Amino acid sequence: MTDLLNKAKQIKLVIFDVDGVLTDGSLYFSEQGMAFKAFQVHDGVGIKLLLENKIEVAVITQHDSPIVTHRMETLGIQYIYVGETPKLTSYENLLKKINLKDEQVAYVGDDFPDLPVLRRAGLSIIVANASPQLLPYVDWQTQKSGGQGAAREVCDLILQAQNLMPKIIEKYT
Repeated sequence: MTDLLNKAKQIKLVIFDVDGVLTDGSLYFSEQGMAFKAFQVHDGVGIKLLLENKIEVAVITQHDSPIVTHRMETLGIQYIYVGETPKLTSYENLLKKINLKDEQVAYVGDDFPDLPVLRRAGLSIIVANASPQLLPYVDWQTQKSGGQGAAREVCDLILQAQNLMPKIIEKYT
């Protein structure tokens, strides 16, 4: 646990996959073919807390979805990469753009397309319902599943490791 907290202290950017991490991976379609996704509100609060405390947030997803873009913009995320394959290219471009090193980045994923980035990021995390074959390659696995509060767990871990939680609690009391 000490190693995990030490890694979390260094984080200046958290990158989330979307489907299976910020959502439960389900896709809902109307009779007209419109797609719908559900996002967990507590995850959104955690993301906003990161941003308010000067920890950048990004998403990298293979699916080009206006739903994702809209939700991420409403949360205040400015680094939104949709329809990105391979994810590692987007990751490398983002790090160059904001001048960060691997050890300053946490990446949260759930399946094989995330593996190249998980192997590079300073803090690699998978959600509880991730593909079990990823476990040997990551630093931590959340207790909650994707779309069910896993992202909030990640946010809380980083905020606690960086001793920012007392300031957050004080703001609301």
